Amino acid sequence: MRLSRILPLLLVAAACSSPEQNAASTVTATAPDSAADRPEPLDTARPAPVDAQADTLLTSRTKHVFSAASTPDVFSLVLRGSSVLSGEATLTITTASGQVIFREVLSSPDLEAAMVYEMKGPTATQAEREAYVRKRVKEFFADKNFQRPAVAKSATFPAAAEAPAGLDRAAWDDLHRRPEAIAFHYLVGKEDRRTIAWSPLRKQVVHIP
Repeated sequence: MRLSRILPLLLVAAACSSPEQNAASTVTATAPDSAADRPEPLDTARPAPVDAQADTLLTSRTKHVFSAASTPDVFSLVLRGSSVLSGEATLTITTASGQVIFREVLSSPDLEAAMVYEMKGPTATQAEREAYVRKRVKEFFADKNFQRPAVAKSATFPAAAEAPAGLDRAAWDDLHRRPEAIAFHYLVGKEDRRTIAWSPLRKQVVHIP
């Protein structure tokens, strides 16, 4: 008799429960662990970060007035590679504000080639060759390699056959009228003597004879 009274109450309670309540309980259920949620294993085969300076072999730097009369520029030659005799030397000129106004890449053979004029015999040892390249880098920015004026007052514009490639006549004429302009000389290979100067007219470094 008592059971017959309780049964209708249970049926009424079940009918009053809302679908939203049932759905909420489903959403809060914890999903099983998946591969996407697992942390990525460490890649021990991945190469370690490379230090950009790790292969630097030789460095030569100096400050010299060049593109501006009031503040010197930084001249830098950095030789990088696996060995002194097979590396690459980057020549850069950077202003006081940090702007690179000139960059050229030379090879170790470019620095070594002129050694033939100083050799006492037909061959040189590896140690002698390395010593010569080190000497070239060390003396690359010697005071004698800077010249003022950049273009001598008595100089004349060279003939086409003697002028360096891309020689700018207007820039040359402008430098010719500037006794304060400074040129920098450097040797590439055996006999390729190059001269550069800052051109106020062109606002860039130019090659001159």
